[in-house]
Amino acid sequence: MDAKTVYEKIGAARVVPVVAIESPESAVPFADALIEGGLPVAEVTFRTEAAAEVMQVLRRERPDVMVGAGTILTVENLHRAVDAGAVFGVSPGLNPKVVEAALGLGFPFAPGVMTPSDVELGLAYDLEVLKFFPAGAVGGPKFLKSLAAPYAHTGVRFIPTGGVNQDNLADYLAMDAVLAVGGTWIAKKDAVSGGEWAKIAANARAAVEAAAKLG
Repeated sequence: MDAKTVYEKIGAARVVPVVAIESPESAVPFADALIEGGLPVAEVTFRTEAAAEVMQVLRRERPDVMVGAGTILTVENLHRAVDAGAVFGVSPGLNPKVVEAALGLGFPFAPGVMTPSDVELGLAYDLEVLKFFPAGAVGGPKFLKSLAAPYAHTGVRFIPTGGVNQDNLADYLAMDAVLAVGGTWIAKKDAVSGGEWAKIAANARAAVEAAAKLG
């Protein structure tokens, strides 16, 4: 899947659940909860040993769920994500080695940025989408609005993550510079490990409904 298609799909979803899954056995019921909630996309983070296997299970068993890889900190992580079937990648920061490797593979990759210098480094690599992280800790929507303003003419879009939740997602999504938001509130680690699939489905549904109200 090329970058344009991936980002169109993410932009249509408006919300990307970010999840850390400890057990591959949780992958399918997790995916089914997202599907039930109308949000068939997920960023599976490399914060657990099971991450790559979870991605493989999702791609094989629930191909309608668009699977991305998060917390890609190394080129090795990047290759594991691609081999596991992830169709996009995200990282908390901008590591030039990882960005260059992703570009070489033609793999849609949104590294994390927090400052104007970070944004300009991303633009130097011709990246169209950047993760804004940690969104809440550095000032939330107000900060992002100021950060994005000088670059509006470039067309770069942001995926704010970190401190985003049901209560503030609309504040981010109201900005033209925001492609989508990412967050763990939909499927928290303990909810996944505890098999709280109905709760996860309800959280996904609520996020979809909140985004839909913005048009």
